[in-house]
Amino acid sequence: MLIRMKFDLGHHGDTEVAAGLIDLAVNVRREPMPAWLAEPLRASLSDLAAYPESSEATSAVARRHRRDPSEVLLTAGAAQAFVLLAQALRGAHRPVVVHPQFTEPEAALNNAGHVVERVLLREEDGFRLDATLVPEESDLVFVGNPTNPTSVLHPADEIAKLARPGRVLVVDEAFSDTTHRSGMPGEPESLAGRRDLPGLVVLRSLTKTWGLAGLRIGYLLGPADLLPRLAAAQPLWAVSTPALAAAIACASPVAVAAEREIAVRLAAEREHLVRRLRHVPKLTVAGHPASAFVTVRLDGADKLRVELRERGYAVRRGDTFPGLGADWLRIAVRDTATTDAFVDVLTTVLEERP
Repeated sequence: MLIRMKFDLGHHGDTEVAAGLIDLAVNVRREPMPAWLAEPLRASLSDLAAYPESSEATSAVARRHRRDPSEVLLTAGAAQAFVLLAQALRGAHRPVVVHPQFTEPEAALNNAGHVVERVLLREEDGFRLDATLVPEESDLVFVGNPTNPTSVLHPADEIAKLARPGRVLVVDEAFSDTTHRSGMPGEPESLAGRRDLPGLVVLRSLTKTWGLAGLRIGYLLGPADLLPRLAAAQPLWAVSTPALAAAIACASPVAVAAEREIAVRLAAEREHLVRRLRHVPKLTVAGHPASAFVTVRLDGADKLRVELRERGYAVRRGDTFPGLGADWLRIAVRDTATTDAFVDVLTTVLEERP
């Protein structure tokens, strides 16, 4: 179903957070930085007189994903990658964004003058991707996996059906390192290592797991003949020296192993949150959550969000996401103690309603 309606695409979870509130609105892990990351960052501060040089970081990321360095473009956060794609591909025909998902792709396309079409996935289908919904004529398609805000992890095979010659298929995997499937090594359903799909571009972020939102570091993986067009739209020295140091550290085998351990713990914490939420009366959990957040539907969620703020909790409103609305909230996965305290408050607020 193709629809265009106006939403506040510039609203993000950090807007919900304020001093004194427990943050369940921002999907960034907040734990002490490991020494293997903190030490290179500190050391990089002694090199700030020189302009950033990205070749070592580019090669490190390429090795991490078994790609050629020509297939890697480092960016100042994954959000910059959306802007580069929108600017470099201005001649795209019928650009499509699959929603609900992160709103920055559509915002970047709008700002670059594109007329964007939305494909809305349905709650009754578990917000799962159906590749047949995307128009054949579209030569630029954006889809998230796992998808923010629904936390749905689409099958890689279904996403792969969208790839074809003459089309740029952009898969936002900013939360891929948060996913885990028992008995399966690595990141389930990730396309980061696929080089056989024509026009495939995969976006990655180091923000979520390693708490680097303020550093701004992410990257693109894609065809070597496309990336120079994107790089041409990028400012000179777009990625800072500390951010490059972070990219090198986070691409190391030690970091990848740590990510997998964190993803396993996160899966248990997510399952605990979902289990508690499923016992809250008149609340529905969207789909089958697979990432660092869970989206729920209940009547009057917009008012409930305000009531939760008054009780000390910040959650993410859902009415700024195309395909959701005022009866939706996104809740970040936290440790089980925080989850239990939050669900108890949520249940109390709902019980106090007339």
